[in-house]
Amino acid sequence: MQQEKRRKKRSPQTQDDQIELMETDSSKQIHTNEINKTSPDIESEPLDSIEFRRLPPWSKQITVRGIVASLIIGVMYSVIVMKLNLTTGLVPTMNVSAALLAFVFLRAWTKLLHRLGIVTTPFTRQENTIVQTCAVACYSIAVGGGFGSYLLGLNKKTYEQAGEDTPGNVPGSYKEPGIGWMTGFMLSVSFVGLLALVPLRKIMIIDYKLTYPSGTATAVLINGFHTPQGDEMAKNQVRGFAKYFTISFLWSFFEWFYSGGDGCGFSQFPTFGLQALKQTFYFDFSLTYVGAGMICSHLVNLSLLLGAILSWGVMWPLLADLKGDWYPSSLPEGSMRSLQGYKVFISIALILGDGLYNFVKILVFTAKNMHLRSRAKNLMKVADEDTPVLDDLRRNEVFTRDGIPLWLAYTGYAIMTIVALIAIPLMFPEMKWYYVIVAYLLAPALGFCNAYGAGLTDINMAYNYGKVALFILAALAGKHSGVVAGLVGCGLIKSVVSISADLMHDLKTGHLTMTSPRSMLLSQTIGTAMGCIIAPLTFFMFYNAFDIGNPDGQWKAPYALIYRNMAILGVEGFSALPHHCLQLCYGFFGFAVVANLMRDLFPSKYGRWVPLPMAMAAPFLIGASFAIDMCIGTLIVFVWHKINSSRATLMVPAVASGLICGDGLWIFPSSLLAMAKINPPICMKFMATH
Repeated sequence: MQQEKRRKKRSPQTQDDQIELMETDSSKQIHTNEINKTSPDIESEPLDSIEFRRLPPWSKQITVRGIVASLIIGVMYSVIVMKLNLTTGLVPTMNVSAALLAFVFLRAWTKLLHRLGIVTTPFTRQENTIVQTCAVACYSIAVGGGFGSYLLGLNKKTYEQAGEDTPGNVPGSYKEPGIGWMTGFMLSVSFVGLLALVPLRKIMIIDYKLTYPSGTATAVLINGFHTPQGDEMAKNQVRGFAKYFTISFLWSFFEWFYSGGDGCGFSQFPTFGLQALKQTFYFDFSLTYVGAGMICSHLVNLSLLLGAILSWGVMWPLLADLKGDWYPSSLPEGSMRSLQGYKVFISIALILGDGLYNFVKILVFTAKNMHLRSRAKNLMKVADEDTPVLDDLRRNEVFTRDGIPLWLAYTGYAIMTIVALIAIPLMFPEMKWYYVIVAYLLAPALGFCNAYGAGLTDINMAYNYGKVALFILAALAGKHSGVVAGLVGCGLIKSVVSISADLMHDLKTGHLTMTSPRSMLLSQTIGTAMGCIIAPLTFFMFYNAFDIGNPDGQWKAPYALIYRNMAILGVEGFSALPHHCLQLCYGFFGFAVVANLMRDLFPSKYGRWVPLPMAMAAPFLIGASFAIDMCIGTLIVFVWHKINSSRATLMVPAVASGLICGDGLWIFPSSLLAMAKINPPICMKFMATH
């Protein structure tokens, strides 16, 4: 009964809780409430019996044109999310625009062929679902593959930033990025998650009726497109996307001309004065983050601004005045024993406090829900809402008709485990073979817990499972191997657990759009294979063109340093912290737990205003400028809703995606210019008059 109520009425608070996207989530979290306002409710939409009888077989749902569309969308979004990963680490969900672009691409393709007199197969909602699934699986490797976090944390630059004299950060505990080993690592760990929960798909989707809000919202969007009203809605969204895509791309091109030197260009515009500029408080005209702010909830953006004010406006200036007292004045600014150490470890405390609370909360919630469900079955209590209707029976029939053989899932899982067992210790001798075995024995159970919790709450906790593995393996491997083993083990567990939950979201979408689960699994596999090749190539485009990991530059890649220092903490414990940092970490860890408790225990009208600790943590290390950009985005959405709420609800996702994609696509020519040593011709810089 409670689950059915959640399906009928999405809580706005649930959307605010979806802050795992702060760490690149490859998590598929969509603003369900906004989508439901623009499309008919999937549960009340009757299925045409003729359409049901004419459903294409699973082998016809995957098409060559669909794979080409998926590849194009996957490459474009891989570049965009890689840029976000390597600048601030904040990656908003792009599922809505991926589904929209899939619709636009294939609808335009079929209409063009029709005008040329060429007969082509109709474009169906099933093919739309397949393209969206394949494209998202492709760019999700760039989101969650660790290129901005645990894998980049292995390189020499991050090793040096963590302090060569730091205990636990032993000499030689680094591995420089390489296309070969990164591609091999992705291929070794990314496919296991696709097979771990295949045997449980019917239980999760049909028997337990888990809602998977992101998967449901995507299905609502796709089903809405394939109606007469949806076609007009899609046209309006496409126009908005194209308009702001063009504006964003041209603005980025214009900005480039004035950025010919350090601290030059609009990205260093002293919006609030030169003194504020020194503390990173300025609007840098980044349309990527304006668009991201339009997608994220108001609470996320305001929490970012609060974290920026608390850290760069209050704490860091005060701690800078304590140089020579709390930490030696002779230390370089980037040392972990100086101010940089406080920035990193206080961020870690906030992240761990928020993550641990939500980790325990989801586990308790999952266990309680499963217990109540089991008890209801034992007592033979079947609620009226659980009685299948005709539409549900049709969807269930399609979902179970093209079954995925269990022997295939078990055999595939065993083969991929053997591949990882051989490949990973060869790449990383510190990662012993028995660590891999233990990880893959635990992964299905951890994946089930995460997928079940994501089905109830839409929160993907994969990064928290990865952090648990990081600390455990770092401690077990010891001082000489702990950092590398911890970072690699984090990626191994995180990949399996995250991809398992993502697959269940996609299967929920397929269930509601009557897409064969066999074609869904195959499209997810194709997309994952494409991502394993595209993501490392995309990363190296950035790595060779820009100064990745420079704490004073645009490409800070902050989570690489955070994850490496987590591994050092796992090896050395609190001895790795600078003076008085432990007390501050205790305070912020406690603040994160208390803030989450207040959100859950206070009445909704008060609890929904409590800031999100995970969001607050991001500016502590990165700076305040991107938080200001995102607050500009949230202000635009707020004003737009006041002027014309229905129009805003329809157009905000398309406009935001256009801003993000236009600015993101400029990366292609700008990186090529940088690699060709062609610099911008003008340096625009601001300075005081006296």
